[in-house]
Amino acid sequence: MLIFKWLKTFGKYLMLMGRTFSRPERMRMFLKRYVKEMSQLGVDSIGIVLLISFFIGAVICIQIKLNVQSPWMPHWVSGYVTREIMLLEFSSSIMCLILSGKVGSNIASELGTMRVTQQIDALEIMGINSASYLILPKTLGLITIMPFLVIFSAATGIVGAYATAYLGHIITPTDLTAGIQHDFNPWFMWMSIIKGIFFAFIISTVSSYMGYTVKGGSVEVGKASTDAVVSSSVLILFSDVFLTQMLS
Repeated sequence: MLIFKWLKTFGKYLMLMGRTFSRPERMRMFLKRYVKEMSQLGVDSIGIVLLISFFIGAVICIQIKLNVQSPWMPHWVSGYVTREIMLLEFSSSIMCLILSGKVGSNIASELGTMRVTQQIDALEIMGINSASYLILPKTLGLITIMPFLVIFSAATGIVGAYATAYLGHIITPTDLTAGIQHDFNPWFMWMSIIKGIFFAFIISTVSSYMGYTVKGGSVEVGKASTDAVVSSSVLILFSDVFLTQMLS
């Protein structure tokens, strides 16, 4: 019974995506909303991304240096491990989990409120494809800005590691630089960006579906917002396993 319910939900999701990814009726209006959503969902999230990435980079460097590194290991190990963790997992997967809480709940509550106040019904009566008009700019806007957030996150994490070197004197800047430069594989950066784009699609479309299909009142909007965050997070974790396997 639970599987049937999931399949039914997945079918409705696919039907909504079919309506969403159709050619915009008025390209000028679409571009205007696209830029607005890119700013609202992506640019407004830069602050929290930089703050969390800075401290995570610093903490990883400290933890590796104090609790993992031993006299038998090279001094650059802390810098090397910090770079690999930031590039391979944190800047894409963990950051998108954090963004699913901020961006996902924002999208679901906005569309849910429009649904219960009958604004979406009004768009349909006017002959506008409400799914494409409302959801497509959000999805493309978040996908466009996500590679920049991933790059900013990785760079800020490394800046956080340097803060521990210069301010905390946990590791010398020379050893940290040697570790960060050691055996660098540029594909890891591309891998992180590809995963980020995929996760951005999950966050935007799943949250949009949860908000768009709300039935009831304000209580249901709150529930849809919570469901959007939970569903997005679970799907990100599941797909992370498969993406990591495929891209590696």
